[in-house]
Amino acid sequence: MTAASCAAPFSGMLSAGAQLAHQQQDEGGGGIELGGSAADIPPTMLAAYKKAARLIGGQVPKCRGMSWPILAGIAKVESNHAAGRTIATNGDITPRILGVLLNGSGQGGNTTSFPDTDGGKWDGTAAGERAVGPFQFLPSTWDATGRDANGDEERDPHNAFDAALGAAVYLCGKGRDLGKRPQLEAAIFQYNHSRAYVNNVSNWIRQYRSAATGTAKGVDLGGVSGKAKKVLQAALSQRGTPYSWGGGGPSGPTTGICCSPSGKSGAGIKGFDCSGLTQYAFARVGVRLPRTAAAQAAKGQRIKSKGALRPGDLVFYGYVPGADSTIYHVGIYAGNGQMINAARPGTKIRLDPVDAMSGFAGGARVL
Repeated sequence: MTAASCAAPFSGMLSAGAQLAHQQQDEGGGGIELGGSAADIPPTMLAAYKKAARLIGGQVPKCRGMSWPILAGIAKVESNHAAGRTIATNGDITPRILGVLLNGSGQGGNTTSFPDTDGGKWDGTAAGERAVGPFQFLPSTWDATGRDANGDEERDPHNAFDAALGAAVYLCGKGRDLGKRPQLEAAIFQYNHSRAYVNNVSNWIRQYRSAATGTAKGVDLGGVSGKAKKVLQAALSQRGTPYSWGGGGPSGPTTGICCSPSGKSGAGIKGFDCSGLTQYAFARVGVRLPRTAAAQAAKGQRIKSKGALRPGDLVFYGYVPGADSTIYHVGIYAGNGQMINAARPGTKIRLDPVDAMSGFAGGARVL
């Protein structure tokens, strides 16, 4: 089978292509603390963010406006939601996520030496300090901010639930209103004293807010006709079909292969990955697409902006938007700001906002 190409993006400390314009409006968390999802967040990490947003009132009673997209924005930039790690249902993350040794050597951009404060308990070394866990706390900061959110009576920065609640406490300070942009930006700046960092995290918060408020929208095919309608009907008919790495093709769902970049196997799972789904839907109207998302981007007329997308267009996402060779994901635009999406291992085919995936790389009009 031809190699699959539908993987959740991995970024280091700063996500490729995420230095987008800062487009965040003043708004509170409203009803999104527990609502919505995003295609690139593992389920346990998302559950941790939502639980922290729910519990923060008991930790910092004066805090306002905390919602899971805020925590997701921080964790996306700090660890890409613990990408490449195993996340247990209780939130424990293995292997541990450890930053560079902050000894002023210049490695990883560090120029200041931080003496050890935890005897190596959390960062594995008594020679100095390392940032730890999915939210990259210094052990000294964790000592003051850490919380137990999973009920095991230990405050562990390597546990998703504990770390998310600790991050919420840290961002809230003595009682910020995070629904107001200046106070939210001040909280992010406190996390990392960099305007580029503030803009980066703010962009991800905006995307996750869009995902949180957009997943419940329906799709109206009344204004769609011809081949585009048939493509969309075919793709929508597969909603609820499992994601399977390497699975699916022009004839329908198939058993996948091993393994995705995060180590998830499609073997034993009958379904589709992202490009397998697009192959299937377009085959219904006699269009044969290549197997990988990056190769599919070479088909048809390229579209640069989200606003120019029409129902039935392909939608692409890349590690470096603008460089088609880095495209890692494809969906089918369904209208109303949404796409039909085989998002990632552990999910099922569903409707997602176009902003639910990172690194928008344009679209293609094949029909």
